[in-house]
Amino acid sequence: MRLFIIGLLAVTLSLLSGVAQADRVKDIAALAGVRSNQLVGYGLVVGLSGTGDGDLGITLQSLQSMVSRFGMVTELEGLNGSNAAAVIVTADLPAFIKPGQTLDVTVSTLGPAESLRGGTLLLTPLLGVDGETYALAQGNLVVGGLGVTGQDGSSLTVNVPTVGRVPQGATVERLVENEFITNEYMVLNLHRPDFSTASNVAEAINVVFGGGTAVPIDASSIRVQAPSDPEQKVSFASLIEQVEVQPGDPPAQVIVNSRTGTVVIGGNVNVTPAVITHGSLTVRIREDPQAVPQSETIITDGAVINTPVAPLETQDSEITVDEQEARAFLFDPGVSLSDVVDSINAIGATPSDLVAILEALRVSGALRAQLIII
Repeated sequence: MRLFIIGLLAVTLSLLSGVAQADRVKDIAALAGVRSNQLVGYGLVVGLSGTGDGDLGITLQSLQSMVSRFGMVTELEGLNGSNAAAVIVTADLPAFIKPGQTLDVTVSTLGPAESLRGGTLLLTPLLGVDGETYALAQGNLVVGGLGVTGQDGSSLTVNVPTVGRVPQGATVERLVENEFITNEYMVLNLHRPDFSTASNVAEAINVVFGGGTAVPIDASSIRVQAPSDPEQKVSFASLIEQVEVQPGDPPAQVIVNSRTGTVVIGGNVNVTPAVITHGSLTVRIREDPQAVPQSETIITDGAVINTPVAPLETQDSEITVDEQEARAFLFDPGVSLSDVVDSINAIGATPSDLVAILEALRVSGALRAQLIII
């Protein structure tokens, strides 16, 4: 009977999939609590071909600590860190991953090591934010970059040789508890909060699973009544993710990158009739100091002696002002903002000119959109 209900819902979803320009719930929202966790650890890479940290204190101490675990006693003076490097190891722990499964890890140098190529990461515990060990990492590094140094000090570096990865190099040792199975409700969090989209998601879910199944909590979250049986809950979550929703129209926005001049215009941006006049004023000041030779005349025993002294300096400043001819644009009713931007770009305006004009349009009320400058 349960399989029949799930199959019936799947057919219903397929019939509703014909909504034009609809998005799946899984593409616009995520289940609350279903997230990855970041892990970090300190480790030691050995086996480098002379590209390590050298006499860096932290690396030598790590080597000393490492060999002491095997019952050997040594002094720091007897160690050489040119083939070893202190590193930071990071990894993402996905939701629901179980002990025994493996993760990719990223290894980054902590000291002055020039390259990790050819190195091996020694056993490194990876800790969570609570200080507990969730995985253990070890393995040979894959490094995409390289660095070469000549005898005369010249060097060549391609990509980043100080960062490497160990594919499947960490083994999960501890499970992160998740409340997905025990919670009575599922909460869907929209990637982009919007009241219209939240309402549409709840309505679309209720059409498929019955009224009252989903309730929008705010602009970002929708609470969904979930089955109590864990097996049904997983299938139910899968069906919820396939529900197609018509997202709400995005707000009218114009986004301008002031450095590159890139302009992104939303679909609901309107421009009312306006006249734009824009010109640029350039002021140049040039200093040209003039030095006039000076001398001091002294009469001694009837003789006249001229002795040179420090020259007299006079300032000669020249100020020029260039003002380009102002350009005027007249935009009639019905013109789109893209036409405005095209007209401005056609005269060779700089990104700063474009930003100034768009800001003036917004302040005047002619630009009916939010202007975001990045």
